[in-house]
Amino acid sequence: MSSTSAILPRRPLTITPASVIIVCVAALVSIGLVVLFSASSPIKGGPYAYLYKQLIFLALAIGAGWLVAIADLEQTRRFAWIAAAISLALLVLVLIPQIGISVKGSRRWLNLGFTRLQVSEFAKLALVFSLAHYLALNQSKLHDLWRGFVIPGAWTGLFAVLVILEPDFGTAFLLGTIGLVMLFLAGARLKFLLPAIGSALVLFALLVWQNPVRLRRITSFMDIEANRGDGAYQLWQAILAFAAGGVDGVGLGQGRQQNSFLPEAHTDFIFAIMGEEMGLIFTLTVVALFVTIFVAGLMHVRRAPNLFQFLLVTGCLLLICLQAIINLGVVTGMLPTKGMSLPFISAGGSNLLLMGLLVGVIINTQRTWERPKPLVRKRALTEVIG
Repeated sequence: MSSTSAILPRRPLTITPASVIIVCVAALVSIGLVVLFSASSPIKGGPYAYLYKQLIFLALAIGAGWLVAIADLEQTRRFAWIAAAISLALLVLVLIPQIGISVKGSRRWLNLGFTRLQVSEFAKLALVFSLAHYLALNQSKLHDLWRGFVIPGAWTGLFAVLVILEPDFGTAFLLGTIGLVMLFLAGARLKFLLPAIGSALVLFALLVWQNPVRLRRITSFMDIEANRGDGAYQLWQAILAFAAGGVDGVGLGQGRQQNSFLPEAHTDFIFAIMGEEMGLIFTLTVVALFVTIFVAGLMHVRRAPNLFQFLLVTGCLLLICLQAIINLGVVTGMLPTKGMSLPFISAGGSNLLLMGLLVGVIINTQRTWERPKPLVRKRALTEVIG
């Protein structure tokens, strides 16, 4: 043994919240690729076409996440409003018939030639990023009605309204929920938040009432078996898939639901295919992985050095976990049917890219919070601790 190795102590291997999240994400992605291959087998183009596409976007997501992981988050704050403005512009463009692509009555996509881009996915991160930046800069004024509630509430509402116009009620609900949670965590007063939450729920219910398609989903959800041949057909087939799978599953590639029985089997309802072919053990494993991501994220944000990074990471964590909760709730019959991807598992390039960016933010903060360094900026972003 050399003298150098005897003098220098070995650095112990530590398990960080970010490393736990990375392991969980890798496990979810691996499970997703396997189930996607089976779920997309009857679709035109075959399973390899969807698998190749998912692998391409997975590579792009890893690259985007790596770029975010090595960036200086405090420096990128200067571009918060630019990113938000671009996202809002895209949300407006997608509503224009000559530009936006309409699929099954919803106009959510831009055609890039080689693929379609669902702009509302990136609007989620833009809202979290810009809202965290604004709340951190106005930390001492968050008890005021105007700066602490009206402005950030209207900003959140602007994103939600544009998404509702697509229409995409589920994503709008997700955006509104995360915006209000971030306001609460930043210190906004409950006397402002509670009436706003009540008013938003009433308005949301009225919008659903005026939309025949969404209203039929609600009424069908109230009695799934009675509407199994109409509005609740998709949900009923998902329940049959779970029942057929039991504990052990029928085996990969042996399921029947993806054979034109269960619509959107490879996207929104891929969890049902997993339940049929891989059984209760794997479905509970997926749920446990998302719970672990949430718990590890909570442990991580407790070490945030400032309000901006606390809110940013919390928003990213909520985007992952709340979307997973909504998808799992829909597929298992606990929530009304809503088209929303299961993070890291469902087919869909836009959502996978977003997830890569969110995980990149978490890795970035794990790296920088371990080794804090003084901020050197040409123009300071003032955060006043109130």
